[in-house]
Order: sequence, then C-alpha cells, then structure tokens
Amino acid sequence: MFARLFDQYAVTIHRYVARRLGRTEADDLLGQTFLIAFERRHRYAGTSESALPWLYGIATNLIHRRRRDEVRQYRAYSRAEPAGLDRHDDSLSTGVAARIDAESASRALTGVLAGLRQAERDVLLLYAWEDLSYAEIAAALDLPIGTVRSRLHRARRALRSALGPDFQETLS
Repeated sequence: MFARLFDQYAVTIHRYVARRLGRTEADDLLGQTFLIAFERRHRYAGTSESALPWLYGIATNLIHRRRRDEVRQYRAYSRAEPAGLDRHDDSLSTGVAARIDAESASRALTGVLAGLRQAERDVLLLYAWEDLSYAEIAAALDLPIGTVRSRLHRARRALRSALGPDFQETLS
C-alpha cells in the first residue's frame, strides 16, 4: 500500500518541493516527506486517492523549516542582473531583448513572492504551480476553505499591485 503511494505521488511532491527550494533540496525533502508519512500512516484515515493533499501538507511543513533560505533565494533573484545583459552593447537582437524582458518580469515576480507572508505564498504556490483546488489546499494546510480563499485573494492583490497593469492574471 505505502509503496504504491510513493510510486503514485513521489514525482509530484518532488516537483513541488523543487520549485520551492531547488532540486538538491527536493531530493532530501522528498525522502523526509515520505518518511514522516510512513511514520504517521496509522493516523491517516483517507484513501490513497486522497493522500496527495496530506503529502503536500507534510512537504509544506518541511519547507517552512527552510523558509529563511527560500526567502533569501527569492530576494537574490529579484536583485540579480538578467543573464546576457551587456550595458555597453546597443545592438541587442529582438530575441535577446525579449528574453531580458521575461527575466525582468521573473525577477519582479520572485521579489513579490519573497515579500508575501509565508501563509499566502504557500496557498498561492499550491494553487498556481500544483493546480490544487481550494478544498485540496485546505486539506493540505489544515485550514478552513474561507482562509484559503482570503489568503489567495491577498496574494493576487499583492501581485497585481507590484506587477502593475501589464499583469495578466490567469488564475481564476
């Protein structure tokens, strides 16, 4: 039973953690997530089909332990110069200019993510990156659905405020 859970969800949990902390950290946290899940399996009353939010909750709690490093990483990205930007070269091609624009938007986004409260960032990333429903996020983070909705609203408002009128919200 537990081996099937690992086979079914390990890649998904690894991807989530890697997006938050990087691949190296994800390898470590994936093992820790499933170790904790295995140790607590007797307390889990759901089915294997509903175990993903439970696993996301464990992974998110482990991520909280490494929160300082995550925030530092977002802040460093937001301050970093775009790759390939040469301030002395006036002949940038359209492709390079587009890449620099995209990297600039990415730096702005990571700056906004670093500025969000941890609780809002968790809800936003589970929703946007992992495509979890409000109910699944509520289960993963052990929150009422109303709290999930209000945190997601605050995170969206912060994104709109920081990224300006060009921000196209695709989260519905």
